[in-house]
Amino acid sequence: METFDEAYIRKKVITVLEQIYDPEIPVNIYTLGLIYNIEIIHTDDKVFCDIEMTLTSAACPVAESLVEQVYNIVYLVEEVDAMNVDLVFEPPWSPENIPYEAKLELGLL
Repeated sequence: METFDEAYIRKKVITVLEQIYDPEIPVNIYTLGLIYNIEIIHTDDKVFCDIEMTLTSAACPVAESLVEQVYNIVYLVEEVDAMNVDLVFEPPWSPENIPYEAKLELGLL
């Protein structure tokens, strides 16, 4: 049986999530702070990925397709056998979720 490396798998998941961009803001959803939590769970011989994410607005017109993109791209991580995406709105997203470096890049500072 292969060794389970949670940090390695989490890094791979983050890398693929960084390929999904918010349609209204030219920043990927991970950097934008839309991903609240990534949990990697190893049970028996399976690896489960549980993602908690939000949207910039509860009225986001691409909500369904953005969640679908997350599902589709995380399944590209070969170590992930199953996954779940929880779309939450508490706490609500705000520009404060954007890391300092991304704010500089976007000219928000």
